[in-house]
Amino acid sequence: MASQGTPRQHFDVICVGDVATDVFITLSSGRVEVRAEAGDPKLVLPFGAKVPYESVATIAAGGNAANAAVACARLGLHVALAAFVGADQLGRDALAALHSEGIDTSLVRLDQYTPTNRDFVLRLGQERTILVRHEQHDYHWPHLRPAEVPAWLYLSSVGREAYAYEDQIADWLEETPSVELAFEPGTFQIAQGPQRLARLYRRAGLLICNREEAETICDCPPAEEMDTLLAAMLALGPRQVVITDAAAGAFGASGGERYSVPIYPDREPVVDRTGAGDAFAATLLACIVRGMSLEEAMLRAPVNSMSVVHAIGTQAGLLTADEIAAHLEGAPDGFAVESHRATGEAGGRATPSL
Repeated sequence: MASQGTPRQHFDVICVGDVATDVFITLSSGRVEVRAEAGDPKLVLPFGAKVPYESVATIAAGGNAANAAVACARLGLHVALAAFVGADQLGRDALAALHSEGIDTSLVRLDQYTPTNRDFVLRLGQERTILVRHEQHDYHWPHLRPAEVPAWLYLSSVGREAYAYEDQIADWLEETPSVELAFEPGTFQIAQGPQRLARLYRRAGLLICNREEAETICDCPPAEEMDTLLAAMLALGPRQVVITDAAAGAFGASGGERYSVPIYPDREPVVDRTGAGDAFAATLLACIVRGMSLEEAMLRAPVNSMSVVHAIGTQAGLLTADEIAAHLEGAPDGFAVESHRATGEAGGRATPSL
């Protein structure tokens, strides 16, 4: 927290990553099916046929970074997005959508030669299959004026060949030690291996991923003990690590402390799971930016993750801070963060009091 008399930093968070227009297509269950093949389910559609669908919804500015920016803005942070979109109608619609959420778009660059990303999300029941394409923009990290330097930088998925861009960001972070880094690596970043992005992993004040991603990053076998997985992630250098594990909840590590939190109990049916991870990560970050401990942040993040799955798309269900607080006030007694030492010593719990 800035001391009295110190000018307020212009941005609490700058979110960095690719933006995509997300088109959510709800399929009709009568014409498509899911086949389980050796534990690897396949979505099967009639080939060469006209397949009816039930509905379509469009998120003008989707993608990990934009989803996180919207979540942080609704939680009261002053947020900017650094990204590249095409100088096309999709790009202009994305800017308008971000403006409507109060997000600063002065660092979003319009690419005259490359179109805006567009993803198609095929929904069937609670699950989805996403058709993705990352356009290759001419990525370059902008020169930030002193008033634009944020307290935190949130970095997530960028294009497949964005190596120079990632190096520029790592260089800038080394030159600007006052900025904290929250790193939620995307598919292409994970595929590069931790050595290629060692500076970003090492620089992270907060590293977030799901269990399968952590196993890939650390080259650990499936079903590895969570404490071992957290220790392997900490060995990459980040100060704090959080790993989500679907219905098992989430697990965190900070130094020798270990934390776990269940999913937020909810009787409402799941509509669409897309965006639950982004909601969790962004809420975790926003709470830490606000000065909460990792334990306090982990108590609140599952609430926003629960809410976002009740609507189609990645942003409609995102909550404000007051709405999260209201959910915590009504939380059942069993919802709490359990803590212990990495050595197995007994710890305590953070309960849903505010």
